[in-house]
Amino acid sequence: MLLSVEGLTIEAGGRRPILREVSLAVGKGEIVGLVGESGSGKSTIARSVLRLLPNGAKVSGRVLVSGADVLTMGPAALRDLRASQVSMIYQDPRSSLNPVRRIGDFLTERMVLTLGRPKAKARARALELLAAVGLRDPALIMRQYPHEVSGGMLQRVVIAAALAADPALLLADEATSALDVTTQAETIALLRRIQAERELGMLFITHDLHLAAAFCDRVHVLYAGTVVESRPAKELFEDPRHPYTAGLLGCTPELGDPRPIRPIPGRPPSLDDVFDGCPFAPRCPQAVDACTERLPEPVAVSGGFAACLEV
Repeated sequence: MLLSVEGLTIEAGGRRPILREVSLAVGKGEIVGLVGESGSGKSTIARSVLRLLPNGAKVSGRVLVSGADVLTMGPAALRDLRASQVSMIYQDPRSSLNPVRRIGDFLTERMVLTLGRPKAKARARALELLAAVGLRDPALIMRQYPHEVSGGMLQRVVIAAALAADPALLLADEATSALDVTTQAETIALLRRIQAERELGMLFITHDLHLAAAFCDRVHVLYAGTVVESRPAKELFEDPRHPYTAGLLGCTPELGDPRPIRPIPGRPPSLDDVFDGCPFAPRCPQAVDACTERLPEPVAVSGGFAACLEV
């Protein structure tokens, strides 16, 4: 297995953990989605793969990349992991680049300083990558500054940079949410093509449930730092078994659907909210007394599991 997260729990000063007993896996050539409201712990899972953890965090469990535990790696092994095995695509491409440095510098510096490639080979590789992500004039792009190109073009630059070291695993953290719909569709098609051509494993974080259904092989739904449902994408979205998953789908608009949007009542929990039972119980329309008394165990459903007493 390319990535295996086993019982990951992260505490960082709140009254409850940021993540609690999270387990998931990503195989070669597989796209695994993470969905859930803001603050559910999606980005923390992705960052833990690179051991980019909150200051003073208390961590238990394992995060294995190609069998090696990231959480116990020494400095040299961790540098190699970040340099050549795993790459991350962040939500806002402009936050990844220095606004006073040329795009060519951004693409070649990592290859020269971290991977040890000669400058000429690094430049040639950067031009090759820019062409591979569909940019028409790579030489011109290399000479430009970030403010001189559009958001969609800059997202392609960031994807090219993520591919520079030929990683086996891509972490895409809301990689298309800052783009308009047309550019988003182009970027998703690009990611799909590159992922298929290179047989990359991908952990894909998104708020767009319909996008996750179309793009991912398997989807994990997170709530309050724990996985509440995990199933193949097609089955999960056709027949959600956890009330939270059904709630997310119910408040997602669709073209041509005359039914009104049904928002989930209440608010997402903060790290200061503590629960004796199911964390979703205060907002759940199906909650019974037992839901507030004990934490639900995962129950086997078609293709995976749902952590709900009423499944």
